[in-house]
Amino acid sequence: MSARPTAHPDHPSHALQAANAPAALHRLDAATMAARVATRELSATALVEAALARMDAVNPAVNAVVRRMDDEARSAAEAADRAVADGQALGPLHGVPVTVKINIDQRGHPTDNGTALYQDLIAAADNPVVANLRAAGAIVVGRTNAPVYSMRWFTDNTLHGATYNPWDREHTVGGSSGGAAASVSTGMVPIAHGNDIGGSVRYPAFCNGLVGLRPSYGRVPSFNATAKGVGSVASQLMAVQGPIARTVRDAELAFAAMAVPHIDDPRTGMLPHRWPPAPRRAAVLGRSAWPDCHSSATRAVEQAAQALAGAGWEVEEAVPPGLEELHRMWAAITIPDLMSALEPVLGKAGDPNIVTAVDYWRRALGEFTAADGLAAIARRHGLLRLWQRFLVDWPVIVMPTSLQPPFPRLADVESPAMAAQVMHAQAPLLAISVLGLPALSVPTGLAGVDTARGNVDLPTGVQLVAAPGREDLCFAAGFAVEAAMARLCPIDPR
Repeated sequence: MSARPTAHPDHPSHALQAANAPAALHRLDAATMAARVATRELSATALVEAALARMDAVNPAVNAVVRRMDDEARSAAEAADRAVADGQALGPLHGVPVTVKINIDQRGHPTDNGTALYQDLIAAADNPVVANLRAAGAIVVGRTNAPVYSMRWFTDNTLHGATYNPWDREHTVGGSSGGAAASVSTGMVPIAHGNDIGGSVRYPAFCNGLVGLRPSYGRVPSFNATAKGVGSVASQLMAVQGPIARTVRDAELAFAAMAVPHIDDPRTGMLPHRWPPAPRRAAVLGRSAWPDCHSSATRAVEQAAQALAGAGWEVEEAVPPGLEELHRMWAAITIPDLMSALEPVLGKAGDPNIVTAVDYWRRALGEFTAADGLAAIARRHGLLRLWQRFLVDWPVIVMPTSLQPPFPRLADVESPAMAAQVMHAQAPLLAISVLGLPALSVPTGLAGVDTARGNVDLPTGVQLVAAPGREDLCFAAGFAVEAAMARLCPIDPR
């Protein structure tokens, strides 16, 4: 078994000599890959070799995969092909190459979370979400980059370097699952594992033109045996594991594979696989909820609403209660708990950007006490009740993923004022995290963004929100939106 670190990119001039070799395979979605492996039209070995070749071609330009496992993946592919030949029962992702984020335990590899402090922290066992992906037949080909402690909407660290947005390397690839998103948008793999406490799946999907699911609280199990100490209250309430993919179909397939309860995560439990039918009605939130919303975000919401209406959904502008309060509640829960726990170790991480980012976050969000956090948690229950009542009448909410286009790289460490702008733009992400609702980030196309270098086309999109446990409604709406939009990925880095 080998685990080959990938060199840091310095410039996108690296030749894409193998970008189309084998030409067609990296463009297939996961569902097609698994179906063709099951019928012996393709081998798992061919898919893994195509993923590794694509990684050779594009990863030096984006630095998404920071730990490769070529030999391990090839061995897993050979075993997958033997299973097909022997007529064994096959999982829904049998033979499909995937990536896993560096903050999750994977047997035999470090859970470094972007810092040299943990680069020798080798996991003895898989996190349940990784085990679930393997049980479904997926083959892990690499581990993807994240910011230190996975706590920013920008992806860079001094251990592995920066990950670049393949659409424009001067804008954020998103975070904290930025490496995961770039591994999918450039065609290295069709599905990547990510996690989300404040938008870390949905925002990278938004920045890359991808589909990203934040599942409901308790739907996908997670447990890192390498973790030290007790988990924070904020993480226990809001952190979830979810897939990033190029299509809604693949996101749904990956979610089904991930969402198998596990004894090591007491939050997970059995929920119905079949829910009663819900009316095809969607509430639309744009400028009515956020008057300062960027025109590209407003247009994305309008396009998604038009797509749903064209597919027979009833759509209407309607605003659920407490949006601005929920934004503040995220800070009230997170600052006294998670951020305070991080502060004593930030200086030891050897990464000045995380120290600056956390300092600017606190200036932007304000100071909160433990009493503030407890009051916010208590208030959360009542607001969730009100949202659940709202979702009876409007089973799906169409809302911006972010209020602004993808920010320039490192904007969160530029100044306290810019950090405050970033935090405000993520209000739609944070509100959903506080409530623990499922949300599917879906692309709606490209939007022009004025920069000092001229106009740049960047992906844009919306998030589709439903009641707890109703990921099926997110997917139903997602299929309708996706059908009306052009497919954006995979792309070659620009």
